[in-house]
Amino acid sequence: MTTAVIHGEDLGKRYRRGLQVDGGLRHSLEEFLRSPVSSLRRKKEETFWALKDVSLEVKEGEVLGLIGRNGAGKTTLLKILSRITRPTTGWAEIHGRVGSLLEVGTGFHPELTGRENTFLSGAILGMGRAEITRKFDEIVAFAELEKFIDTPVKHYSSGMYVRLAFSVAAHLEPEILLVDEVLAVGDISFQKKCMGKMDDVSKTGRTVILVSHNVGAIGQLCRRCVWLDNGSVVSDGSTDATIAEYVKSMAAGQEKGTWERTGDGRVRFTSIEVCDPDGLPVTHIPMGHDLSIRAAGKSEGGGTEFDLSFQLVTANGVLALWAYDQFKTFRANSQGEFLIEIRFPQLLLMPGSYFLNLWAGRTGQEEFDYVRNATSFEVIQSDRIPVTYPLTNQYGLFYGRPEGTQLK
Repeated sequence: MTTAVIHGEDLGKRYRRGLQVDGGLRHSLEEFLRSPVSSLRRKKEETFWALKDVSLEVKEGEVLGLIGRNGAGKTTLLKILSRITRPTTGWAEIHGRVGSLLEVGTGFHPELTGRENTFLSGAILGMGRAEITRKFDEIVAFAELEKFIDTPVKHYSSGMYVRLAFSVAAHLEPEILLVDEVLAVGDISFQKKCMGKMDDVSKTGRTVILVSHNVGAIGQLCRRCVWLDNGSVVSDGSTDATIAEYVKSMAAGQEKGTWERTGDGRVRFTSIEVCDPDGLPVTHIPMGHDLSIRAAGKSEGGGTEFDLSFQLVTANGVLALWAYDQFKTFRANSQGEFLIEIRFPQLLLMPGSYFLNLWAGRTGQEEFDYVRNATSFEVIQSDRIPVTYPLTNQYGLFYGRPEGTQLK
């Protein structure tokens, strides 16, 4: 029987919220003079549990996915398992050398070159100099930075920076690998390389715990998945079943008007809708009918330019469609407002539930806004598709009847 290399029992982590730093005697006197009574009153200490009563066991060679909203406790759990943070309650045992990819770029110094930072970051992450030297060419080639490796990283774009940082971290060879949302670094093509690298790691028999908002990546790499919410385990089981539960809860969040998003906020989506050919918002689209995605938003300044990409994801986290290259250089008007419409003529997605992720930024450089599970819609069977058998996703994601020519 495969042995457990990670075992956590009743793990909890409590933090203090909103504590003020002591400003010294002068600050205390000023407080007393302004309000003598309130300054003498003891301030109430507010605490919250980032993680509470989490028990976990991971077998040797298992690839486990962790999903959940921002603030659900995923990163806190990885920090406890990697010995960065002590738990407030409970205990954890780990058997084997641990590599942690919790923050891409840990240890990078802006004045040092890419070459020097590769050795510095590798040493911080636990690699010996001989090991870094042996893997150096592979690391640089993976990051696609051969021409800039002797340039100080302060001159790198954000995309170049994270490519090198991920490449260094990804070439660790620990027995246990803890990975926190590093598959979202860089541009689209580099994200595919990250996925391929993590897939290679998962096939070598190493134990991996992967945190990601990309449920498609979790579905591809992991057989088991744990869903955390408000610091507690909601579900722990097969990846498909757990993701389906999670996505259903995200759909309920849409109805309440809450979005999970990242980005620096220079561009912000304010409404995202799926519409029928008449431009009316809908929740159901028959196969073969036209569909459009309409997104409105605001930017910090008038005339702001940005690229757009979107993903359509099935209810169990399979990526059905990812479009990005054809949606470049949108521009907000002088008031900083924009309205974008993307049309799909004769949609031939198979029946089922689909969720929309929408991204705005500068491809390969900056992320302004990324809304996950922004909205959802249902594709239903239609009289336009004359088939006699029931159409389901088990036959694929798209329905098509290509025309062929017989060769003689």
